[in-house]
Amino acid sequence: MATPSASSSHERAAEALQRATGALATAATARMDQDMAWFRALSAEDRSWVSSIVQAGIRGFVDWYRLAGDQPAPAGGEMVSSVFGVAPRALAGVINLQQTVDLVRLSIEVVEANIEELLDPADAADIGAAVLRYAREVAFATAEVYARAAEVRGAWDARLEALVVDAVLRSDADEALLSRASALGWVGRGDVAVVLGSASAQRRESESFEEVRRAARAGGMDALCAVQGDRLVVLLGGVDDPRAAAAAVVDQFGPGPVVVGPVADDLSQAHISARAALAAHRAAPGWPEAPRPVRSADLLPERALAGDGHARRHLVEEIYLPLANARGTLIETISSYFQQGSSIEATARDLFVHPNTVRYRLRQVSELTGFSPTDPRESLTLEIALVLGRLSGRTS
Repeated sequence: MATPSASSSHERAAEALQRATGALATAATARMDQDMAWFRALSAEDRSWVSSIVQAGIRGFVDWYRLAGDQPAPAGGEMVSSVFGVAPRALAGVINLQQTVDLVRLSIEVVEANIEELLDPADAADIGAAVLRYAREVAFATAEVYARAAEVRGAWDARLEALVVDAVLRSDADEALLSRASALGWVGRGDVAVVLGSASAQRRESESFEEVRRAARAGGMDALCAVQGDRLVVLLGGVDDPRAAAAAVVDQFGPGPVVVGPVADDLSQAHISARAALAAHRAAPGWPEAPRPVRSADLLPERALAGDGHARRHLVEEIYLPLANARGTLIETISSYFQQGSSIEATARDLFVHPNTVRYRLRQVSELTGFSPTDPRESLTLEIALVLGRLSGRTS
């Protein structure tokens, strides 16, 4: 129990602090304006809120000292309410944690520097110890404010990112899509590609996403990520070569095939890339030896056999019809070439032409379609395109 003299000394010190509250707050604001360039750069409204936090902190200390004496300082929740409750939580996005710590340190320095002038020298030691104890609790409360803000912001960003990716996969692009992506740091570069693969079971989602973003940034690309079921979906922006872009992030996927869709013009057209990537991922088991990552276009045969209508139309319209409408006898040559077991000499005998003529025509097929008849994998694509084209009955 405090003695009468100790009680009298405590009351005297508390009264002196109460009278000096305004002067201390003014001195603290002046020091902020003098020593902190970031404070001077704030808007008038934000400067006012920051000053209010400092004033609330000083008033809170004086009130605690007067009423509590040697009792513990307020707990974290109470401290948050009394000191930071005066300002909007949005202020946590204006000044960072380090700047807030600097505010706390400056306020302590201002109070300590004025103790001897404001108080009886006999009370200075007790006040100094109380200031340090209270400042420690303010520091803990500061960390709590920013931790909560970061947690809320992180959860919101994750939900927003999942919404953007889901909208792309569902071909549900609208005017809000770009604004939502911009809020997540997407800078709006064109040339977007979608990469799909299994999610890693060895890492948490947040870790995988951060690694994907880091790898994408290293390659000069944007990245948005989401996990749907056991599948990791990555949207990459600023893509030049889709396979090279996917290779930059392929290590962040789990085991199994990783596919990348074609390059779309921008985020609003990314559903085209997503649609091809989804179909390719479903059909990927049909080509166990596929490279990792693999382009969706390289899986056109498997996609067509799996019932992908877009792949079938592509094979007919982009491969069969150009061959059917080309000058010369490319269709007859490629058909004979496949029937003769991909033998140039046998094809030449079948068509009554020189083998060099067959070689020339096969090069024309490759130039026209982008698929070489002499490559085993690409010849499969050409064969299926011929079958589908004949079944379609189309000539144009």
